[in-house]
Amino acid sequence: MPAPEKNLAPWALDTASQRSATYADVRVVQDRSRALATKNGKIGNASDSHSLGFSVRVIVNGAWGFAASADMSRNSVEATAARAVDIAKASAKVKQSEVRLVPEKAVTADWTTPYKVDPFTISVEQNLALLEKIDAELRSVAGVTLAETNMNFRREEQWFFSSEGSNIHQTKYVTGAGYVAYAFAGTEIQKRSYPNSFGGQWQNKGYELIDELKLLENARRIGEEAVALHSADQCPEGVFDIILDSSQLGLQIHESVGHPIELDRVLGMEANFAGTSFLTLEKLRTLQYGSELVNVVADARQEHGPGLGTFAFDDEGVPAQCTPIITNGLFTGYLSSRETAPTIGLERSGGTLRAEGWNRLPIIRMTNISILPGEKPLTLEQLISSTDHGILFQTNRSWSIDDKRYNFQFGTEIGWEIKNGKRARVVKNPSYSGITTEFWNSMDAICSRDEWTLWGTPNCGKGQPQQVMGTGHGASPARFRRVKVGSAYKGT
Repeated sequence: MPAPEKNLAPWALDTASQRSATYADVRVVQDRSRALATKNGKIGNASDSHSLGFSVRVIVNGAWGFAASADMSRNSVEATAARAVDIAKASAKVKQSEVRLVPEKAVTADWTTPYKVDPFTISVEQNLALLEKIDAELRSVAGVTLAETNMNFRREEQWFFSSEGSNIHQTKYVTGAGYVAYAFAGTEIQKRSYPNSFGGQWQNKGYELIDELKLLENARRIGEEAVALHSADQCPEGVFDIILDSSQLGLQIHESVGHPIELDRVLGMEANFAGTSFLTLEKLRTLQYGSELVNVVADARQEHGPGLGTFAFDDEGVPAQCTPIITNGLFTGYLSSRETAPTIGLERSGGTLRAEGWNRLPIIRMTNISILPGEKPLTLEQLISSTDHGILFQTNRSWSIDDKRYNFQFGTEIGWEIKNGKRARVVKNPSYSGITTEFWNSMDAICSRDEWTLWGTPNCGKGQPQQVMGTGHGASPARFRRVKVGSAYKGT
């Protein structure tokens, strides 16, 4: 730990203990971020930020208290711990029930994201040079009226100490990049993004991800597709079989599986940004969430892949785990913490409590919520060839879902009408809608492992004050039968 913080944990834990805390933990977080962007050939954003601070979380009289500070002096540390205790005592006066934590063994550990190239060893000038080349390539396509690119790196180093004896050091690297080509014509805007919308692709990797994404190599195609959408036919309206590409299925999982399985939402402890959940407790192990082909897991382990929800331990010292969420279509699990696990009969937390930074209270967050690929060999092209008439949806453009995560509507940047097993034509403004459980029960095919990608969502918001966190969603393209298509677009 950076000097002079080596004594920080004992100062805080001792203060909390002396003031009657029955549990206490301390997190010290050192965070460095670089964010770069271009917009039509000019630098749109260039920042390199650093923060260092700590927080103290305590239980006193059966209630939580939390306080944080960037001042690492002994007086500040002890005062912050004392403030956390005072907040807990005040909270205890209005508590509805006692906070009880399921047991967790004390751990001493040191873990770092596997990476090949530390992204902060690559110069800002080199980063910007690549973005400017991509930007120029996008704008070289006649009809592209706006080009935007971005590249982001983060190094988060955290030390966790608890009154139960845990001492955990973790260092996490995150890399993300992507770009968008916009084409304005008449009264219509069309766009194409790569490798995904809303920031591109993000993973727990080093700079090597930038090379893997082949950003420059795909720029001209993306620009051409954005322009071509203006002359494409409007997506038809009606009931169709639909195929979702890997990235769109990832967002479908995020919104209609990931958020409703957050146990704090289910219990009414959290409702900001995404509301509550239709997945009330009696539905656990009784609700047929999807067809028998639907198998979804919440997996924070390294072996699942370099997702933004991958770590060794969560922010209360619980090891990364894999929790079956939907098993052969049956709803089998929630995202839980040490406090909420007993409400569903668990003797151990699912290890999903995380905080955006040192000055935020950890809350239940998605890890990598992924649908497992099909066991039988099946490519996207084979899936298309076995579809008589349908719509293929690619790259999310918009989404809407109610505050219980039940009724939804999604739009994508581009679509293809499929006829007789072939892509017959490109269609613009494609959209589809449905009810969560009806939709997942209509899935009748999913591609195999070769088509599976672990997508990163860097901007999931939750909590008040808001916490923006990264989550991962692994998916292969999949087909859904008889889905309502096209109703989001009303032509003039």
